Amino acid sequence: MKCEGFGCHEVAQDGVKVLGCDTVYAVNKEHFSHSWIPIKSSYELLNVLELYELPNAVDVVLTGGEPLIYASDAIFVEFLEALVKRGHQITFETNGSLDVDFEKYPVYKKCIFALSVKLSNSLEPLNKRVRGDAIYSIASNAKDAFFKFSVDADSIDLGLEDEISEIIIHSPRTKVYCMPVGASKREVEANTEPLIEFCKAKGYNFSDRLHIRVWDINKGV
Repeated sequence: MKCEGFGCHEVAQDGVKVLGCDTVYAVNKEHFSHSWIPIKSSYELLNVLELYELPNAVDVVLTGGEPLIYASDAIFVEFLEALVKRGHQITFETNGSLDVDFEKYPVYKKCIFALSVKLSNSLEPLNKRVRGDAIYSIASNAKDAFFKFSVDADSIDLGLEDEISEIIIHSPRTKVYCMPVGASKREVEANTEPLIEFCKAKGYNFSDRLHIRVWDINKGV
């Protein structure tokens, strides 16, 4: 998904301004693949943990782009199994449009899933961004799962409550978190107060974007 409705952009090496989500550099192959690092074994992924000298049993969050694109990849599954063996807690940041084979790859039953299902403000079509079967399967089989929606102030007055309700019906007992849209500190702050009031009124949880508040527009934080 491109999620161009979020209005975030990156300037590619060739000077082209690429519109998308706040991690467009991680999903746009045409303009950013030159900066991607190919992985040929699970040991290369585990070496990242060694590089940062992380202790055992820390939380590891896998985001993207969309990490479940690699859900059936042998190297990726081996990496997840190694993380669990080391005592790490794994959380996936997923848009909830891709299913997981929990029986073939039981390691996923030990993971937590943040179901960041895209709303209409992403400008992605409904049949692409909302897959009720995948949402239900993940929420039913994972160790834990919760919904997390990216919300901007303008969307709150445009039927947002009904839109969220139509998504969470696929797993009605799953908790709901709402996060302000924004790739910069200024954008996040502009969307925060209206969203907090919305969450208070609807009984949802507010989820901040602390890395952007602290480091603003910056990668690798």
